[in-house]
Amino acid sequence: MATKKLRKLARQPEILIFDVDGVLVDVRGTYWRSALATVEYLTGKRVTYAELHRWKSKPGYNDDWRMTADWATSLGRPTTYVQAQEAFNKFYWGPQPDGQLGNVRNEKLLISVRQIAAWAGRYELNLFTGRNRKEFAFSFAKWAGTAHFKKIITMDDVERSKPHPEGLQKILGNRDPGSALYLGDNIDDALAARDAGVPFMAIIAPREHGFRARARRFRDLGALALLPRAKDLNHWLRKAGKNRRNEFRS
Repeated sequence: MATKKLRKLARQPEILIFDVDGVLVDVRGTYWRSALATVEYLTGKRVTYAELHRWKSKPGYNDDWRMTADWATSLGRPTTYVQAQEAFNKFYWGPQPDGQLGNVRNEKLLISVRQIAAWAGRYELNLFTGRNRKEFAFSFAKWAGTAHFKKIITMDDVERSKPHPEGLQKILGNRDPGSALYLGDNIDDALAARDAGVPFMAIIAPREHGFRARARRFRDLGALALLPRAKDLNHWLRKAGKNRRNEFRS
């Protein structure tokens, strides 16, 4: 069941746009684990998931390479973006410094092909992700659900990454931003949606680290709802459809 209603979904959307990480894919064992390992590798200091979420709650840190560079630097180990990228990729792609396989192999999808196909039967589906094309293709090139997305915008397809709204603007073109709905799990997703004028719903479960602070920030940025899982969107879409039918009858 979706969490407490925040605002009304003013109209039935025609276009659904999804972030990938934390929305369609569980990244706790991939990106999150790699970020923690990268900072420890660079600084020699143990860091925690609570610290990770504090960094993730800041604008501009949807990009894990930028986040780990600044995080390591703040701990006394000056680190460039390229240095962070190289270190991060050792843990993400492997082989890791201890010889283990990369964390990318821990990736798990959170949504079924059947659900994606059901949405595609009623809405135009698109993806706007902070992944690059290589990262996206590893998990999605052979996934049957990928074929249902009309446009896929990665960090390689934009000049300015999130929180800049360029990716959303590329998907929409000249179409009304109010005809779309964007689902994301990061503050940068909410900022991009706000600046593009696209209605936004946040994927965040009550058990997650820093839930209250993150939930408050999402509300402040205009989130229509806080959904524990992407499939909880169905409740809102049904309600919006019902409201629209009632308007036609009146």
